[in-house]
Amino acid sequence: MPTTTPVLTTLDVTIRDMHDGDLPGMGWSGTPGHVKQLADQLARARAGVADYLVACLPSGQVIGKGGVDYEPVPGAGALWQFAVLEPLRSCGIGSALIRECERRIQGRGLRRAEIDVEEDNPRARMLYERLGYLAYGRKVSTWDDELPDGTATRIETTCVLLRKDLTC
Repeated sequence: MPTTTPVLTTLDVTIRDMHDGDLPGMGWSGTPGHVKQLADQLARARAGVADYLVACLPSGQVIGKGGVDYEPVPGAGALWQFAVLEPLRSCGIGSALIRECERRIQGRGLRRAEIDVEEDNPRARMLYERLGYLAYGRKVSTWDDELPDGTATRIETTCVLLRKDLTC
């Protein structure tokens, strides 16, 4: 009879700025509309109003992403669009991306990070709270997206607002 033995594995992951060459392999990170929108976010990063980062294996395969938008919240960096490849979730990749985003925020002389999380995503909210983010409110968020069949849809959801003081 076969036996199961737990194995601890270490991944060598590099976090770097996302670039256009990463986009073709990003289908796992969201809907087709989201992936198309990533190109717009890269243009914003080149303009200096955002940072968009990826976590990569030594092969160059992107296994996580997330960014900071410096425009929507005065005096803070707004973290957004985090995703980690499904089989590698809960391995610390998202936490590493968030910590690098926080360093980028501090590097701009800002003292606070903020993030929204959909109410129906308790796993992500637990991660943010474990990293020191505190809830302070709620808001309705809406955006347009493209479904796999090419039809456009409007998404509306309620998000919990969280923030973290980066001066500590």
